[in-house]
Amino acid sequence: RQLADKIIETLGCPPEKTIECSGAQSSIATGMYAIASGGVVVLVGLGLTEAKLPIVDASIREVDIRGVCRYCNSYPKALDLIASGKVNVKPLITHHYSLKEVGLAFERAKTGEDGAIKVMVHCNEE
Repeated sequence: RQLADKIIETLGCPPEKTIECSGAQSSIATGMYAIASGGVVVLVGLGLTEAKLPIVDASIREVDIRGVCRYCNSYPKALDLIASGKVNVKPLITHHYSLKEVGLAFERAKTGEDGAIKVMVHCNEE
């Protein structure tokens, strides 16, 4: 919930729409806690086949949870947004590992431990 509070603080209010693209249980829960009552959370990322989520909280606040078929025609638009600098994705990369630490990197990405959102493995570093 701390990250959800930080999101709300940063935006100045809870978002009305959230697009969750990682599929990580911790990120989905964060989006659901941060969203405004009556808001929409769109689940794009695919993670585990089952996830523990704050469904009672979302239900009480009438949060609309939607799933979508991801990636359909989205790459060109997303790449344009990133390339233009309109969207800064660097803060989403929460953990960095060397190639020697790839096992730990995959475990961290799988569990979301320590607030992991996106995990990057640097293949060209020792």
